[in-house]
Amino acid sequence: MRIPEELSFFESIHTDLQIKEIDGRKVLRVVKKDKLMQFDENTLVKVKGLDFHNGIIKVKMRSRLLADAPDFARGFIGIVFRVNEDNSEFESFYIRPTNAMTADPVRKAHGCQYFSYPGYTFAYFREFGITEYEAEIRNGLDEWIDLKAVIHEDEAAFYLNEEKDPVLSIRHLKHGADSHGSVGFFSEIGTEAFFKDLQIISEG
Repeated sequence: MRIPEELSFFESIHTDLQIKEIDGRKVLRVVKKDKLMQFDENTLVKVKGLDFHNGIIKVKMRSRLLADAPDFARGFIGIVFRVNEDNSEFESFYIRPTNAMTADPVRKAHGCQYFSYPGYTFAYFREFGITEYEAEIRNGLDEWIDLKAVIHEDEAAFYLNEEKDPVLSIRHLKHGADSHGSVGFFSEIGTEAFFKDLQIISEG
């Protein structure tokens, strides 16, 4: 199922959602608003009326820094899945494109992130020295990036630009194997996020 780039198909939560044109093609623009100084919050856009459990999510995404982005902005951009009805629980995967563009090995190691809302944020993982939810990436700012997420029960694998191996694999998703809900986009502080060609293949 391909979701058209039309505002009527989406619900915006703590974000501003607009239709823009890039290179003659209509795309969705998502910018975080509200709760601006908190990370890994429910700042998302989700598909209306969708109940996703297992399957494949594909999307093309592009990240820019806003003119007023703070120094700690990283161009955070990604997806959410299994979003519940009141947006109080979901799983997420996002990338930090500026971390791929630095020579700092510590920042490079934090190129992408899985988190689970609420509670299991990147700050939580860092506080307790949990490292298996982050990995290095090779994708920078202002370029279209193909993301594919393969979700099955309590496991997930995330692929960038049709690479053979996942950039990050997760066992034991925090909301468990029975979790289900909508699918959508995630944007963080200082990011101008663009999305197109969202496809959802549900496998029950």
